[in-house]
Amino acid sequence: MLNLKDSGLSNVWTHATEIVADNGDGVYIYDENGLKYLDFTSGIGVTNTGHCHPKVVSAIGRQAESLIFGQMNIVVHNPILELVKKLKKIVPEGLDKFFFANSGAEAVEAAVKLAKQATGRSNVVVFQGSFHGRTHLTMSMTTSKTVYRTQYQPLVSGIFVTPYPYSFYYGWDDDKTSRFAIKELERLLKSQTSPNETACIIIEPVLGEGGYVVPPAGFIKTLREICDEHGILLIADEIQSGFGRTGKYFAIEHEGVIPDIMVMAKGIASGMPLSGIAYRHELEKNWLKGSHGGTYGGNPVCCAAAVATIDVLEDENLVENASVRGKQLKDGLIILKRHDNRIGDVRGVGLMIATEFVKDNEPDPETAKAVIKEAASNKLLLLGCGTYGNVVRWIPPLIVNEEQIDKALKIFGDALGNI
Repeated sequence: MLNLKDSGLSNVWTHATEIVADNGDGVYIYDENGLKYLDFTSGIGVTNTGHCHPKVVSAIGRQAESLIFGQMNIVVHNPILELVKKLKKIVPEGLDKFFFANSGAEAVEAAVKLAKQATGRSNVVVFQGSFHGRTHLTMSMTTSKTVYRTQYQPLVSGIFVTPYPYSFYYGWDDDKTSRFAIKELERLLKSQTSPNETACIIIEPVLGEGGYVVPPAGFIKTLREICDEHGILLIADEIQSGFGRTGKYFAIEHEGVIPDIMVMAKGIASGMPLSGIAYRHELEKNWLKGSHGGTYGGNPVCCAAAVATIDVLEDENLVENASVRGKQLKDGLIILKRHDNRIGDVRGVGLMIATEFVKDNEPDPETAKAVIKEAASNKLLLLGCGTYGNVVRWIPPLIVNEEQIDKALKIFGDALGNI
């Protein structure tokens, strides 16, 4: 194991483990001693096609031999044009324009800047528990934990927060939770930011860092109706839930809702730094040319990796596999919950699943952290999330098979028994 104190690396990073990764293959990471770890983190939902998928590796190599960099203000290259063709086939209908950047936070910033210029309005509505990034704007939009904004105040103004429909947290059924969240949003639009000064409402169709929460059926449809009523743009942040993670290409498809702007990153390029937004072409008539951009956005090697990633998702039926294996995983966790009252809730969709730990009906971060540590000692990598740190999230690569799910459940079950 690495002694991080002597590594020269910044202390600002958190580290789930001190493993020095030597190589990755499929659902496994190998350390410098050759020890094999079952990786159910996917680099926080990035390696949806698994580590070093041969088709992605090949695409990266071929592109690197011909053109490593072509700056978008100077030239346009074939990989980005091919990527747009691929994306048009899988994004929600009507989203026909694309802008590319490097990170999820950059893409969120692009979406908000577009929304402001498209509407001529200034304000943004976000949801409690949200995570949209760590730049100065996006941390102002992030409410999952105070650590992301501590001592960085004052933050960007014009950001307003409304409750996410988190049924387990409130202790209500989905119908009551949904009605409450809609009522609070409507009150916010009456009391804090009027509709005619609200540019957009941005939502994670499955809440990510805030606890892997799936909103009640119909909630996002109602949100769409509110936006339409007031001329507010609806932005779907699919950074963590996109590219097959939930058993659909994008989580918002489960509701049959089409956003005005959709944010993409993480799983788009199997680990290469790429992000983007998809939006309706009519929105850009007021997006001032040259008012947004970036040096590295849409890098040809990254775009080639993204093209190969989409091909792998399609050719290997990984979106369907996420649905099937997700059901297996969720069913197995529900069985464990029946025998362990520390697990308060099992929820999720596809391979984006949470186990939430409680003690005396209060959040129990100690158990969540202990089980993650115990699982890692038995070669299963998991991550926590949630405002209280009491949620374990399950995000294996979409190539995961039945045997690997069973093995992970066995390790997790043993870990529960050992703490």
